[in-house]
Amino acid sequence: MSRNTHARAILGADHARLDSTKVLLVGAGGIGCELLKNVVLTGFKNITLLDLDTIDLSNLNRQFLFRKKDVKQSKALVAAKTAAAFNPDVHITPLHANIKEPQFDVAWFGGFDIVLNALDNLDARRHVNKMCMAANVPLVESGTAGYFGQVQPLLKDRTECFDCIPKPTPKTFPVCTIRSTPSQPIHCIVWAKSYLVPQLFGEDEDEGELDDAERQGENAEEIANLRKQAQAFRAVRQALRSTNDDPEAAAKAAFEKVYDADIQNLLIMKDMWRSRAPPVPLDFDTIQSGSFVLRGTPAAPQTNGTSNGTNGAATNGHSHAPGLKDQKTLTLGDNLRLFVSSAVRLAERLRAGEGTISFDKDDDDTLDFVTASSNLRSAAYGIPGKTRWEVKEMAGNIIPAIATTNAVVSGLIVLQALHLLRQAPNAIRNVHLSASKAAIPLSSSSVIPPDPGCAVCRDCYTVVRCDPTRATLGDVVHGVMGGAGREVSVFEGQRVLSDPDWDDNFERTLDSLGIVQGKFVTIVDEDDELATIAVAICLLPYNHPADGPALVLPDPLPQPGKKSKPRAVPPPSPTPLDIVPNTPAKKRRRDEVDDMPEPSAKRARVANGSPSKAQRLEEDGLIIVDAMDVVDVDADAHGDAAATTGPEVIELD
Repeated sequence: MSRNTHARAILGADHARLDSTKVLLVGAGGIGCELLKNVVLTGFKNITLLDLDTIDLSNLNRQFLFRKKDVKQSKALVAAKTAAAFNPDVHITPLHANIKEPQFDVAWFGGFDIVLNALDNLDARRHVNKMCMAANVPLVESGTAGYFGQVQPLLKDRTECFDCIPKPTPKTFPVCTIRSTPSQPIHCIVWAKSYLVPQLFGEDEDEGELDDAERQGENAEEIANLRKQAQAFRAVRQALRSTNDDPEAAAKAAFEKVYDADIQNLLIMKDMWRSRAPPVPLDFDTIQSGSFVLRGTPAAPQTNGTSNGTNGAATNGHSHAPGLKDQKTLTLGDNLRLFVSSAVRLAERLRAGEGTISFDKDDDDTLDFVTASSNLRSAAYGIPGKTRWEVKEMAGNIIPAIATTNAVVSGLIVLQALHLLRQAPNAIRNVHLSASKAAIPLSSSSVIPPDPGCAVCRDCYTVVRCDPTRATLGDVVHGVMGGAGREVSVFEGQRVLSDPDWDDNFERTLDSLGIVQGKFVTIVDEDDELATIAVAICLLPYNHPADGPALVLPDPLPQPGKKSKPRAVPPPSPTPLDIVPNTPAKKRRRDEVDDMPEPSAKRARVANGSPSKAQRLEEDGLIIVDAMDVVDVDADAHGDAAATTGPEVIELD
């Protein structure tokens, strides 16, 4: 009996077609490992596996294609090598790369018969979704979180795409709450991770903004106060880095700055504490001697859920032992010792030549420091403390990953992929795995037609192959329009490149405008009557004559249809469980607002410059706003094709 006997018996004549089917598998994590094994054993023989990540020790409990010796190596390369042994006839092409790199353009996606997603973040999912819609390649989307999972087949013009589905707004916290008035453990953890660690161990801050504010006539007293605070932090930073200073003394100086001086400054603002309990400054020496009294009670061990002045992080002030010890609580004194010991370890790393240090959930030194720092802050504000294990979950935004869930979901992915390859759209289903229904954990629902107002799958896509250094924007727009006299505006992403009253960029080359391989030029009907044309920019074929034309237009030219009205929003009513990546598991409601922007024909012109720091951070899921506003995170989680987030973590700059 051959290795393909069972698969051939189940699939019949369809099994023979798998030999020539080209599969792109994006992601080699929890789902990706299971899925690669299934794809190989089903009989697919031409597989491209792409993943940007490297293997971490924490992956080994569920990503079974990896071993301890593989830690720090490429997931794609190791997974391909391991899975190749399952079938000697299989050909797996591993790519250690980012799926958003320009060489993976629409033409590249078009070379596959099906794409299987096993990704772990929202931005990459949206990118793959758009590329598959543009290339008209079937896509199977998936996600897991704990005991929950989902598989969704996506087929252009037949099913809704990933961006047809509204994504709930990420949870937010006011910046002033994080910095001055925390009331929950997560506030203290975010403060320690995103404020204190960068302040002490990150890059030195530039005072240029204070200089600018002073020149513009801002409040001189406030600026002087800010300079004083910055100078105090700078002195602590220098002490942590200087080999002439005692690292324990530097750690004590950091403690006294953060938990005594800063809190004393906050207490001066009497109005802030009229309706809330004020924080209590912490004293290093009395905590160390065991004589410190917090809110009338001597500091003593506490259990989680109480707030008698102590916190939990680990079992002692000097170790970071794994296992059950991480789930025990600490006294206030233990947190102090852990703060000092972790600060000393981090200081020694800086003195050994490590330039900057940032938080990493798998870095024991930074995890110990964040645990102790957040628990000490919680003690000052009368907030229950968290164990080291809990801090790691919350600060690392860890999503519970269960190998069995990944295995079930990966099997469902292959089943839906086979339906798509059979070109049997009536057989494809959205499938959900839910632990809330123990008797019937699996449920399915019919696929939903595309949303007529979707900004992604309702565009009219076409491909222009060109040399961006020679082809001009006018060549592309006029060529694709085919001489049509319609008034249009032209965009690249959120940049306005031209409108009916301004076509200066038409004479410029694509390369000079930053439009290169992998980019899209969007042509929007000014009258908003016809569908948007999205032009994918690809390179000329390798055999194109050197003296040939600078671009090759599509044949036939795109014929955009009438623009459809957006799908009517029904009254709020729960639908079958639909787990949306990086959002809390809940019943999806169609009245939620999609956060995917769509170019507007009447959009104001924007500058054609390089993105600011705020724009770059926003692309990474981080939004910087004013002090009294809120900070959002698009939860670029690090879980296994995460369908939901774990504890909310808000990043601050």
